Amino acid sequence: MKRLSFASIAAGLLLFLGGAATAGNTNGVAGAMPALYDGKRFTINFKQLPAGGESVTLSNNASINTIYMCDSCGFMFISVLDAIQGDGFNPLWQEVQIEFNPGFAPHQFASDTDILAAEATGEITLTPTSEVYRCSVIGKR
Repeated sequence: MKRLSFASIAAGLLLFLGGAATAGNTNGVAGAMPALYDGKRFTINFKQLPAGGESVTLSNNASINTIYMCDSCGFMFISVLDAIQGDGFNPLWQEVQIEFNPGFAPHQFASDTDILAAEATGEITLTPTSEVYRCSVIGKR
C-alpha cells in the first residue's frame, strides 16, 4: 500500500477546496497560498506571528527569510520567496513590500533575483515591514 505524504494530502485538499482558504481560520490548509521561487510555483502554508512576537523575533533572529509581496499592485500578486528547503530555508519570514516607482507598470516577478535587479535599476522600492510569518513550503505546483 502506497503511503501519502502530508504535502500530497494537503495539495489534494487544496485542489478539492479550489485553492481558496476558508474564512476566518488560517491554521492548517486554510493558510495555504501560492508562491514563486526561482520561477517555479509552490504552495506554502502561511500564518502571521502574534503582534508581540514579531518585534522580538526580528531583533533576535538573524536568519529570517524574506517573502516579497505587492499589496498595491492592483492585481493578485503571487508572493515571491528568497529560499526553500535545502537553500538556506528558515520557517520564519519577514514581509517586504514592493512598490513600483513612477513610470513603471506593476507586474509579477518570478524570483528574488529579479526583484533585487529591479530595485537596483530604480524600477521598484522595497520596504521591509514588521510583519513576520511562519511559513512552510508544502508542495510544488
